[in-house]
Amino acid sequence: MTIHPFRRWSLSLALLALPVLAQAQSVNALSPAPATPAAGDMSAAQWYLKDPQLDNVPGVGANRAYNEILKNLIPTPVIVAVIDSGIDTAHVDLKPVLWVNRGEIPGNGIDDDKNGYIDDVHGWNFLGAPDGRNVNAETLEMTRIVAAGRKRFKGITAKTVKPADKAAYVLYQKAEKAYSGRLKEETERSKQVEEMSGPLTQMVTNMKQALGTEKLDTTALKNANPDDPNLKRAVAGMLDMMRQTGAGDADALLKELNEGVKQERSMLDNSLNLNFNPRADIIKDNPEDVSQRFYGNNDLHGPDPMHGTHVSGIIAAVRTNNLGIQGLAPDPVRIMMVRAVPDGDERDKDIANAIRYAVDNGAQIINMSFGKEFSPQRPAVEAAYKYAAQKGVLLVHAAGNENHNLDVADNYPASFYINNTTIPNLLTVGASGPKDNVNLTADFSNYSKKGVDVFAPGVGIYSTLPGSTYGNESGTSMASPVTAGVAAVLKSYFPKLTATDLKRIIMQSAQVHHTKVQTPGSDKQVDFSTLSVTGGVVDMYEAVKLAQKASL
Repeated sequence: MTIHPFRRWSLSLALLALPVLAQAQSVNALSPAPATPAAGDMSAAQWYLKDPQLDNVPGVGANRAYNEILKNLIPTPVIVAVIDSGIDTAHVDLKPVLWVNRGEIPGNGIDDDKNGYIDDVHGWNFLGAPDGRNVNAETLEMTRIVAAGRKRFKGITAKTVKPADKAAYVLYQKAEKAYSGRLKEETERSKQVEEMSGPLTQMVTNMKQALGTEKLDTTALKNANPDDPNLKRAVAGMLDMMRQTGAGDADALLKELNEGVKQERSMLDNSLNLNFNPRADIIKDNPEDVSQRFYGNNDLHGPDPMHGTHVSGIIAAVRTNNLGIQGLAPDPVRIMMVRAVPDGDERDKDIANAIRYAVDNGAQIINMSFGKEFSPQRPAVEAAYKYAAQKGVLLVHAAGNENHNLDVADNYPASFYINNTTIPNLLTVGASGPKDNVNLTADFSNYSKKGVDVFAPGVGIYSTLPGSTYGNESGTSMASPVTAGVAAVLKSYFPKLTATDLKRIIMQSAQVHHTKVQTPGSDKQVDFSTLSVTGGVVDMYEAVKLAQKASL
């Protein structure tokens, strides 16, 4: 599943709105107040590039590394594969950094390089069909297991199941329990969010009229000093919602809530729909046959490239064009897009094939900002991991946004092999915030003293969005490419470093924090250093210094 904390934020927003909405009708009757001056530019800076020592911000120290160490060094080519939802190949900040398959003649309909994929000029799409159609929405893995299990095990109990089917039956029972709980949760959540959407929209309209402003940002709300106690309480409530959700103004708040409404509808109509199976009509492969390698098409944009575009920009958006943002990695680092992540849970088969495609076509680092609760074809994914390890490829994976302790909760691809041994070429990354205080750990981030290697900035990350635009997103989906970008920098300037070298250096150089932080999903405060293997946040400046020493 493409990892976003949208749903949790949207529900929280709806719950926060309850006391504020009680004032909506009262606000409607108030006379306008004097107009508030328009606020300045609300676009966020790339705080994650700042340095913890120089700037007193828990970023990765990228600006400092470039200014003090890397300015006189020459970078070498590196290919970073991004396994994701798709990418806007025309984005002004990404088009120049796309990997180009020199063995292909674009658009001739021939597999010129004979790698099994036709016209794969910038990568490949394992969610497409030869006729150009694409899978967008998909089911959750638990939904697929339950749909198959109800047919396979109808009338069968734990006592009557055949020994050969016992493992599959146990998995089905586990998925059935998880599915029932999730369906109930999402049904209730959808109802709450939808019930809030209309009233909150009306309240914002009324409040704008009452305060005489077209933009309800924090400045306008803080400057408002209404006499009416109902309006006063509504203004305070709106400010509180904006503070807790990070929205810059009321319109952004509404956009967030409406996004939540759409996602909740998709969750019920698609992700948890036992009869939904778009793959059967579009791709027409056998999803159970993990030996199938050659399917899909070369459409890297796909139905919704937002997530993959944002992730790609973090890693390698053009640094020298004075536009938008600066990616972490320098030219000539290139982005290879491998589309394998739908709006729903990714298939193990697609992920295994995506990894193999990336490795076979020269990727040295692979970013994987996705994850799920069940992995019925886990051996196929782990075989691909081992294949990447043999070829010296580093894998960087988002830890997930469920605020779970991965020591006790499942999240796949897992941080360990089935036999519980360490994966030497895999980094699992949690998300950290912009302040070294109780909120240093992102409240949505998964964590684990054994299964999460390191944290990296993942809150309010400003990067590329489709249509040559830019915006903030939050999630371990953002922390992972921050880390992959740092790895690309190390590999580019110090090309002799192996995948295991990159993992070791990034972990050893992490900035350890002993800040008392909120445990994600809990009110309990703990030492930040106890939430991951390293206890630290990725530090590119220190990593570059270590890489220099290792390369002498």
